[in-house]
Amino acid sequence: MVSIEKAVIARLNKNGIQFEIWVDPDKALEFKKGKALNTEEILAVNDIFKDAKKGERVSENDIVNCFHTKSIFDAAAEIIRNGEVQLTTEQKRRFIEEKRKQIADIISKQGINPQTKLPHPPTRIINAMEEAHVNIDPFIPAQEQIETVLSKIRSIIPIRIERLEIAVKVPIEHAGKVSSFLRKTAQVKNEEWKTDSWICIIEISGGMQSEIYQKLNDMTAGKVEVKILKEKH
Repeated sequence: MVSIEKAVIARLNKNGIQFEIWVDPDKALEFKKGKALNTEEILAVNDIFKDAKKGERVSENDIVNCFHTKSIFDAAAEIIRNGEVQLTTEQKRRFIEEKRKQIADIISKQGINPQTKLPHPPTRIINAMEEAHVNIDPFIPAQEQIETVLSKIRSIIPIRIERLEIAVKVPIEHAGKVSSFLRKTAQVKNEEWKTDSWICIIEISGGMQSEIYQKLNDMTAGKVEVKILKEKH
């Protein structure tokens, strides 16, 4: 059990009542993310409060009415799972850094430099984010922050999100592995099987173009034909 000095508060408002518990910050977040842990391992104090800092406990009736159980541990599990868990300074720094890298990877794969038609490396995007003083929310999914980030870094680096519709043709002996690869990495919009070849139309983000072309060349020993049919900005 973590000491109260190292614990943080997890809270949940239910039926107009505030429920707060003292928890181990790392174990609470692991549990919230789905790791199987006993609630006893997470709690610093085996009690539920209206105001944890003041030590004001909630009544057993409030626990039963809101959580349909008398068990402090079962109620605490719901508070952690569905409520807000405070972050330590180190946790917040780590989560923001992880989310910043996720956002940079997504933008690198989806966007291109319109001047060169090539993707920006993730490190360049991260540098632009720092230069533009972009604030990253560690709790909002990376994909939902893309537009906000793009609007701020466009003043630092030229960047455009682009979707490409591409026709791909490979010899029939390579069709199986190429088809499997493309279905995992692109949107296959149409396909045609012929006696000597497989032809498909895929849609990909502009930043993935070079990577996919290289992979197709490697898989077919250069026996691949590609043609850009449409660019969507």
